Amino acid sequence: MTHSHDRIFAAVFPPPSDVEVPTPTATPVLGSSGFGEPFGGLHPSQKVHESSAAEQIKWDRAWHTATMFLALPAQPVKASQNGDHLEEKWMREASGEVCKALDYVLSENSRGRQIRKDSGKDDLLRWYFEEVVLEHYQQHAQPYLVKILENERPPRALFDLGRQLNILHKAYLHRLHEAAAQFMPGNGKAEITRFVSNLQGLFKKMLPASLVANNIAAFFRQQCSIILTPHLSAKPQQNDTTTDNDRQRTLQFVRSLQNVGLGGNQAERIFAEIMSEILTSFIKSTYAHRWKSPSKVMADMQDWIENRFARLIVEVLAALNSKGAENVENLTSVSQKDVEMWKEMGVYRLGVLRTEELFDIVVDWDESRGAIEDLKKFITVPTSRAYLTGTFSSILSHRLLQPGASTTEILQVYISIIRAFTALDPKGVLLDRVARPIRRYLRDRDDTVSIVVGGLLSDPEDGSAEDDVLLELAVEMNYGGLVEKADEGDHNYLDYDDMEWTPAPVDAGPEYKRGKSSDVIGSLISLFESKEVFVKEFQKVLGERLLKGYYEFDREIRVLELLKIRFGEAALQACEVMLRDIIDSRRVDAFIHRDQNMSLDSDHGTQLHSCILSHLFWPSLHSETFQIPSEIVRLQAQYSTGYEAIKQSRKLTWLHALGQVTVNLDLEDRTVEEDVQTWQASVIYAFQPSDNDDPMVPVTRTFDELLENLEMTEILLQNALTFWIGKLVLKQISTEPAVYTVLESLSDEDAANPGTLSAATAAAAETATAAAAPAVMSEHEVAQEKMDVYAQYVNGMLTNGGPMPLQQIVMMLKLTVPGGFPFGNEELKSFLEEEVKAGRLDYSGGTYRMKH
Repeated sequence: MTHSHDRIFAAVFPPPSDVEVPTPTATPVLGSSGFGEPFGGLHPSQKVHESSAAEQIKWDRAWHTATMFLALPAQPVKASQNGDHLEEKWMREASGEVCKALDYVLSENSRGRQIRKDSGKDDLLRWYFEEVVLEHYQQHAQPYLVKILENERPPRALFDLGRQLNILHKAYLHRLHEAAAQFMPGNGKAEITRFVSNLQGLFKKMLPASLVANNIAAFFRQQCSIILTPHLSAKPQQNDTTTDNDRQRTLQFVRSLQNVGLGGNQAERIFAEIMSEILTSFIKSTYAHRWKSPSKVMADMQDWIENRFARLIVEVLAALNSKGAENVENLTSVSQKDVEMWKEMGVYRLGVLRTEELFDIVVDWDESRGAIEDLKKFITVPTSRAYLTGTFSSILSHRLLQPGASTTEILQVYISIIRAFTALDPKGVLLDRVARPIRRYLRDRDDTVSIVVGGLLSDPEDGSAEDDVLLELAVEMNYGGLVEKADEGDHNYLDYDDMEWTPAPVDAGPEYKRGKSSDVIGSLISLFESKEVFVKEFQKVLGERLLKGYYEFDREIRVLELLKIRFGEAALQACEVMLRDIIDSRRVDAFIHRDQNMSLDSDHGTQLHSCILSHLFWPSLHSETFQIPSEIVRLQAQYSTGYEAIKQSRKLTWLHALGQVTVNLDLEDRTVEEDVQTWQASVIYAFQPSDNDDPMVPVTRTFDELLENLEMTEILLQNALTFWIGKLVLKQISTEPAVYTVLESLSDEDAANPGTLSAATAAAAETATAAAAPAVMSEHEVAQEKMDVYAQYVNGMLTNGGPMPLQQIVMMLKLTVPGGFPFGNEELKSFLEEEVKAGRLDYSGGTYRMKH
């Protein structure tokens, strides 16, 4: 059958078709001949009907041919199919007949198109999208695409999804773009653009939004990390060529996502969030703990932001603004102002990092000076300054101001804070904020003042200094740290002659005072609200050091002079007298030895030297009494005679507990020389052979015998015996009763005896404690000594006033005792319980009464 026969047959009988809109199933009704009219003739009124029917047939045939061409196979389009299959099934070329049909259906000059112009039934592109593309996508594409998103891991799912959508996009658009567009006005540019927009909307809205967003985020996170932070990515060793290749592949894929509708504003927002994350992670990973000075961190970071970070943003946004983008007019463009804003963001993120590291920065000062240089560019606005001080104060409360931290550690960190924050903010506003909780916490610690004073008097070059000695203060003193006067702060602020005066910062607190914020020593001394507290502790520590027997006191003199500048000479008069006592004692001691012919240069016999103290100016000292060797008593009497010859109106009172003795012991197989306390020397002297002792047997003494002869407290006696056992001079041979003997020779048997060695080891551990016994009594010890006086007050109150409860006794003591009662309820309760046990008081019904 010829082609013309096919056309005639097709005009009467509909050909088989896969499309839903076939050619009409019957020829149009043309009407019949009227009465008297010849058969087959045309009635004049039917000429118009004949023309319309012919046009209808022509339109229907053209529509049928066009829709047959645009119809899609009822099967999925997969990216795994080869190119020949895709060409054959989905990208057919239009024949001449199809082109004529498309021309007739799409051309605005065709009569059929003009007739149906207002009916809305002539839009072939709308029919193609709604009846063909939409149905094919729902039935054959969407299930497969959703399966990809649900079953594959991000961002791998996005890569497969993007390839599949681009194949669909190409398949759906090919026939319109290659065949139909040429017959539309303006080559169908507006119509194709509208169709592409609808197609992108279809792809975007018919997929699970959360899965798509997660995959886009994972894609940007992975690819941007590879490009911008190769040291953090899975490919750490990249060169510039590899990075550029990754960049180009990333931008190409972004364009493909934009082409299928997965770009736009949503992708731009996700991209912005990911870039913000990458900026933070880059700063943390690259610049954390990089504190070397001078700091190059800020310059390096801003260069990275401008030349790499901003460049990638510009390129990705350009890809998202590429031709065919959905809502192109709403997408963001990049300007130099944006680049500067990203640099400011980088400065802020770096400032946040340095704020989080600030505690470690302070601890490592001044090796971390470069980090403070970075922070200077962060604290340019009040909000940043408030964030830094608030965050740092919170870190201090968690990491430093805890019971587990020693006072020395807290003070060391505080000194570093003063130095670091002075470099950060010379005006001292930030230091004033963060230092307040530290200062309040240190005031509540009982040992703060003693550690500060000990640090001032310590030797920074002493390698044997204990861990709790604050050597930083000694170093500060060596560098000439002059303590400013306590009353000069306000005068400095109102110095009208200062031509560089500036007002207080706007964010300064109400208690802010301008002063020398870098004055470390002044800051620590000002911790104490009353100068009496510091001066009293300084007097105590100074007394300890002066009585140690040191020959030079240059450091003590220098510290005393500096403190006199701050507190005035009157407050430190007692300390000055103490120092003068020690210095004058050397001169007086030498004069007495010459005057009394007490040999100064003798290499044999016993020599006696003394420190003569003005007891009214010294703190309370230990004054335990015990019997000393008669030879020493004779020398003391001779020494006192010489002193009274010089100071006729004064007498000496010997403090045996504070003396120091150099002892030489001649044993059978060795000689022992030790520098010991006076009570330790008295105890070992008691083991001297007497006339009643057998010279062939080592000297033996019992504990009770020593206690009676030496008139010494049990604590001191036990301490001395333990000390000499540790030195392998004495040996305990019995416990009931306690008997001690001299270890004249270290025979093999004795050296191998586990009891001897273990006892010596245990005793040696107590030796250092005994040697370090303080000469100056603490406040608690002084108060305990006065407890006998307080007991007399209590007895008088209970005798005259009758039974009293504990609270009333405490109140009465605070009112009647001169200088106040130093104990609290619990301490007085313990003392009263001891009185009850001793039988001097009775307790019943919550009241205490005298025992009758």
